[in-house]
Amino acid sequence: MAVSPIWPKATDIDENGAIVFHGRTAESLLEEFGSPLYLIDTDEVNDRAHHFVRAAAEAFSNATTHVSFAGKAFLSKRVVREVIDAGMLIDTCTMGEMRIALAAGAPGRRLVLHGNNKSDEEIALAIEQGFAKIVVDEPGEPERIARIARRLGKRARVMLRVTSGIHAGGHEYISTAHEDQKFGVPLLPADADASVLDVLDRLGELGGPGDSCDSGADHAVDPVAIDPVAVDPVDGNRSEAGAQSATPVVGENSPYALHDDASSADKALIPALNAVADGPAIAVLKDILSRSAELELVGVHSHIGSNIHDANAFIQAAKRMMLLRRTFYATDAYTLPEVDLGGGYSVAYTDGEDSMDIDVELRRLADAVTAINRALGMPTPAISFEPGRYIVAPAGVTLYRVGTIKPVHLNDAKDSAGNPIHERVYVSVDGGMSDNIRPALYGADYTARLANRRGSDETMLARVVGMHCESGDIVVHEVRLPKDLRRGDVLAVPVTGAYGRTMASNYNQALIPAVVALSESGASVMLRRQTIDDLLDLDQD
Repeated sequence: MAVSPIWPKATDIDENGAIVFHGRTAESLLEEFGSPLYLIDTDEVNDRAHHFVRAAAEAFSNATTHVSFAGKAFLSKRVVREVIDAGMLIDTCTMGEMRIALAAGAPGRRLVLHGNNKSDEEIALAIEQGFAKIVVDEPGEPERIARIARRLGKRARVMLRVTSGIHAGGHEYISTAHEDQKFGVPLLPADADASVLDVLDRLGELGGPGDSCDSGADHAVDPVAIDPVAVDPVDGNRSEAGAQSATPVVGENSPYALHDDASSADKALIPALNAVADGPAIAVLKDILSRSAELELVGVHSHIGSNIHDANAFIQAAKRMMLLRRTFYATDAYTLPEVDLGGGYSVAYTDGEDSMDIDVELRRLADAVTAINRALGMPTPAISFEPGRYIVAPAGVTLYRVGTIKPVHLNDAKDSAGNPIHERVYVSVDGGMSDNIRPALYGADYTARLANRRGSDETMLARVVGMHCESGDIVVHEVRLPKDLRRGDVLAVPVTGAYGRTMASNYNQALIPAVVALSESGASVMLRRQTIDDLLDLDQD
C-alpha cells in the first residue's frame, strides 16, 4: 500500500503497518545504519532531475534552456552524478561544494560559482577549471575576477546577479530579491519610482488592440525606433554615430534617441528604460563589458526567493530582466545572451500543502517571456533555472527513535486550526535541530508517521521535539500520532532531502547522522555518520 504523494514514490506500507523503502523496512535500516538516519532515494532524485530538464525544454521550445542543480540544497558525489546524468549543471557557492562536484567527475564547463563573498582561491579555481559561469554579486567583483583571470592567462565567463525588486517565498530570510539584503546588485537607483516599470504589463495594449500574448509584431517596440548609442566594448566610451537624425526624449542626458515616427509603445517605454539605465545593475554590466579581454559577459541572473507555488512572481521578475536586457542593448549595443531566473520551485511538506506544477507553470512563464521579448522587439535569450529543493527535498526521509513521551496539560490553548485543546503530548526523538534546523529557523512545517508498526486507531495531538537544550528545538510542530506510541518506536519525517543534512550542526556536540542512498539496487552509505573520535580529533588542546 502506498503512503501519500509527499513520500518518495518507492515508499510502501507492509502488512504489519511498517513503512518500507525500496523493500527495506525503516526498522531494518536503523538496525544496520544507526539512528537518527537520513535517507535519500537516488532513483527519485534522478527522476525529478530528468523531469525538470525535460519540462523546461518543452516549455521553452523556442529557446535554449539550461538547468543547474542548486548544490546548497544537498550535495554529495552520488547526487552530483545523478543530476549530471539528467543533463543538469551544478551550482556551487563555496570551496567545499566546488571540490565535491569536481571530485564526483563533473567537468568545469558543467559548474557555476555563486556567492556574495567569494574568495580569490574560489574564483581562481573556477577560472582554472573553466566554469560555465561565475555569478558577479557586487560592483567591485568584476575587477577582482578580471585581475585573477589576467594572472592566470585565461578569460572568465561571468553573469551579473540583479535584485529585481520582486519578492516571493514567504519568510523574510528566504525572500531574496528585495533591496535591503546581501545578494545582488539593484536594478533601479534607490530613489527611483518603481511604478515606471508598470508599463511592462501594458506593452501589448499600446499601439493597437489586443494583448502582449497575442499581439505579434504590430505591438512590439521597434528595435530601430530606439537607437542604441554605440559603445566601444573595451573603453566603454559612447559615440553618437547613427543618432544624428533622431530626437532625444527625456532630457539632455537620456541615453536614447527616438525616431519621429516611433509608436506609442516606444514612447511609453522610455521612462522605464531611463530608470534602468540609471541603475546600479547597468553600471556593473558596463564595467564587465569594458573588461572584455578578461571577462566574457554571458548574461544576467535573478533569484526571487524560495518555495514559490506558481509562476506569477517569476513572470514579473522575468519581465524586468528582459527590460534590463533591452536597456543594455539600447545603451551599449550588446545583447545579453542568457537570463537565469534562479530557483525557488516549491514542494509540499505536508499532505494537502501546495506545490508547484512545474509543467504548467513553466509553460506560463515561457509564454510570458516570449510575449515580453516580442513586445520589446528583442530575440528570446537562453533561459536558465536553478532548482535545488524541488529535486532533492521529496527524495529525503529522516528516521528517528522515540524517547521520552510527555503529556503536558494546557489551559486556554489552541491547536493550529484554532480549536481549544487541553493537552499536547511532547514526543522526544534522538535528533532535532542539529539535523533539521528549518522548523526553528523558519517555522517550517513537517509531518511525521509511526514507521515500524501499525499503531492504534486512537490518536493524540503531538509535538515532535529534539534532544537539545533549546525550547525551540522542534522537529514537527503539530501532528496526530497513535495513542499507543512508545519509547523505542521509529518515527519517519518525509521531505527532508533539502537543507537537512546540508545545514546540520554539532550543537550540544551531537553527531551528524549518516546519509544512506536508497534505490532499486539497494541501500548504501552515501555520507558516513560522525563519530565521537571525529569530535575529539578536532580538539587539539
